[in-house]
Amino acid sequence: MIDRISIDKNIMHRKPCIKGTRIPVYLILDLLSGGFAVKEILDDYPDITEEDVQACVEYAAMLAREEAGELETVA
Repeated sequence: MIDRISIDKNIMHRKPCIKGTRIPVYLILDLLSGGFAVKEILDDYPDITEEDVQACVEYAAMLAREEAGELETVA
């Protein structure tokens, strides 16, 4: 499903987007984490599919599995 995500230097300053749109992955993730249901997102963005939303989640999971630097501890 990751093939539904694209990165293009000419679209959204190389931010990962749903392929064929200018909808960045972070926007969909922000909506999901803010409590929006998938149906609400699809109603607001009729050019995308449930599979596109799932691809955004899978893309975020893939990035989370990669090795990263240390995060600052928040008290």
